[in-house]
Amino acid sequence: MTALKIIFIAPSTIPSETANSIQVMKVSQALTQLGHVTTLVVPGIPAMNTMLLKQHYGITTMFPICWFQPKTGLRRIDFCWKAVRFAEEEGADIVYTRMIWAALFALRKNIPVIVHMHGIPTGRLGPLLYRRYLKQRGKKLTIFTTLGLKQLIERELHVRHKPDEAFVCSNGVDLNRYQDIPTQEKARKLLGLPEQFTAVYSGGFYAGRGVETIFKLAKVFPKVHFLCVGGKPSVVAELQKQVDAEKINNLTLTGFVANEKLPLYQATADILLMPSATHISGSSGGDIAAETSPMKLFEYMACKRAILCSDLPVLHEILNEKNAVLYPPEDFHSLVDAFSALMKDGKKREAIGAQARLDVGKYSWTDKMQSIIDFFNQNSQG
Repeated sequence: MTALKIIFIAPSTIPSETANSIQVMKVSQALTQLGHVTTLVVPGIPAMNTMLLKQHYGITTMFPICWFQPKTGLRRIDFCWKAVRFAEEEGADIVYTRMIWAALFALRKNIPVIVHMHGIPTGRLGPLLYRRYLKQRGKKLTIFTTLGLKQLIERELHVRHKPDEAFVCSNGVDLNRYQDIPTQEKARKLLGLPEQFTAVYSGGFYAGRGVETIFKLAKVFPKVHFLCVGGKPSVVAELQKQVDAEKINNLTLTGFVANEKLPLYQATADILLMPSATHISGSSGGDIAAETSPMKLFEYMACKRAILCSDLPVLHEILNEKNAVLYPPEDFHSLVDAFSALMKDGKKREAIGAQARLDVGKYSWTDKMQSIIDFFNQNSQG
């Protein structure tokens, strides 16, 4: 395989606690591990040294990061222009980006482009720019995290994607970090958590993610320890007030946990929870329920633990009745019944956890990125 020089242009704040910044770092690591010379370009100024960045994001293979401070005013356009000019100076073989402005600038400079879509283009200019990007001449490939997202964009923006310029590829997981996770009992001991049946949620606490549902569930099952991992400090502080006021003594809010330590917290679980609503807010706003490809889902699967998840249609691209227990979204009585049944059936928990671990084998970040590069090389036309 020929090593490529890839400039990854992303709008993410590095470091931060957002899912998009984690995804950007994982993709950059995977491309580097595949042997490509990868540089991540983001806005802002450096705010954390390499060692802390690796801990924060659970990264083992580092790569260069360039921060460009955009001018006030047209910040996004200015940043994209500077980043693409940098890519040109570096002799990039590919500009990999989540930003349509960067894609347009790169294509005008005859630099091949891979655009990774994580949501439908919004705002006054978003749809217009996206249509212009699709019409722009040059070698390009558009990646969609779910088939649902591709179909949503085509339906809402009234566009069609050429088969050789569109590829559906989900998010992934760093499987190496889940190879030797401890048993539930050992993980709980290492973290100083109660030795009792444990249900874990990890991820953002945005609207629709189901944290309030977990609070209700904790009241129904007082002998179960519920562990909610993540959340911004201000949000966690407000939720803690609610926990204290309602005297939910069997629920722990950890606050933000560095990605490096996340597998250990997930390993404490007998059941991993993803009780999403029919409408879910993303870290950048908007409703992502029809298009979501949550990274925590692949982490859950890698944990080899039972997953209890609301039955969103888009998740059928990954989940089924053999690798998870699904229940109707926002149907609390069904959730209680499913939780109770799963709690009593250790063999079923073990079986679906084992199947999930088997199924997630094809979702490593390196496999995902290899499939994208292979498709790009074989199909995209200049």
